[in-house]
Amino acid sequence: MRYAKRGPLRFTSHRDFARAFERALRRAAVPIAYSQGFTPHPKISYASAAPTGVGSEAEYLEIGLQAPVDPEQLRAALDAALSPGLDVLEAVIAGEGSLADRIDASRWQLELPGIEPADAEKAVTAFLDSTEVLVERMTKQGRRTFDARAAVTRCAVAGEPDPPSGAVGVRCAIIDLVVRQVTPAVRPDDVLSGLRVVAGLEPPVPPRVTRLAQGTLTAQGEIVDPLDADRGDVGIGER
Repeated sequence: MRYAKRGPLRFTSHRDFARAFERALRRAAVPIAYSQGFTPHPKISYASAAPTGVGSEAEYLEIGLQAPVDPEQLRAALDAALSPGLDVLEAVIAGEGSLADRIDASRWQLELPGIEPADAEKAVTAFLDSTEVLVERMTKQGRRTFDARAAVTRCAVAGEPDPPSGAVGVRCAIIDLVVRQVTPAVRPDDVLSGLRVVAGLEPPVPPRVTRLAQGTLTAQGEIVDPLDADRGDVGIGER
């Protein structure tokens, strides 16, 4: 399945979404399969969840079922059972292979209110011209320093943008970013830290970050949707 986190629901943590999704499965009477053992759990597998506070149009999960269901009916029932802003966009019958194995890159949109596009261009150029951009982030293992540049395959300022969130007279640079999955993971906020390191670029208000796509990165720099291999002739709903 592909689902989205939109609007204020982008502040939903992965754990909160997981709880909401399990409740939605019960409300929609989905014949979910359970693991074996003393504490059975519903068979749900999530792939590379977006950080809390980040919007997304491309979150993915897999579920195991006890009986066949129509993918579109399942999508519609779960979407209706979740809060608006947590939207189930597509459902397909899974084929061979792991969903996680089909995801090695993400595409992001970074809105930087109060930043002139020309200033963002200069910072992006400095970032891409660097062979290494070291940034720090607090992790579960403590504060770590790592290279934010190596994982970035695309970083470009988009054309003349609309004002952010409908604001009037506010300049806003928009960066189109593609990042490969590496260890440790490089997140959009790490790239923003890198832009601050190399060029002193720092938005006066928090950026708005949205994941636009996940999937396999091709040699041409395109991202292949991980559900493409399973779609076949199955009708998929999208909104």
